[in-house]
Amino acid sequence: MISGKTWCFGDNINTDLILPGPYLYRTQEEQARAVFQANRPGWVDQVAPGDAVIGGFNFGMGSSRPAARSLRLCGVGFLLAETINGLFFRNSVNYGLLACECPGVAAAFAEGDVAELSIADWRVRNARTGAMLAVTPVPSQLLAIMQGGGIYPLMAAKGLIASA
Repeated sequence: MISGKTWCFGDNINTDLILPGPYLYRTQEEQARAVFQANRPGWVDQVAPGDAVIGGFNFGMGSSRPAARSLRLCGVGFLLAETINGLFFRNSVNYGLLACECPGVAAAFAEGDVAELSIADWRVRNARTGAMLAVTPVPSQLLAIMQGGGIYPLMAAKGLIASA
């Protein structure tokens, strides 16, 4: 089981809100420090390693910028959203961010609740209320990439590419 304090965001959170355009060509560390600065200034100073992001519908819409990597690098342990934009989901896989769709999640969690995610049975529980929701399973091969830290670390671990 994975658990984390929740940070709640609404519908249609686009990649420009997650990783602002002016930071695209900066270092990964600078990109991680810029996460949500337009809509939640100071958030990166409050989020703790392992915390969870709760999103509404169409989380991660927009461009293919490495917003999922920036979320992971600033400490986010996992993302649960009503729906996740397909391109953002694939980037989450590639960058090792555990991202799952979970119908009803936005209404089931308030900011600061603790989400207890079990990928063994694909369920999430709100520790405060006891509410339990079904999580849409991530295919095993994609889950292995997410849990392996992303596509490049997984390939390096298998000796397919030189490690960074």
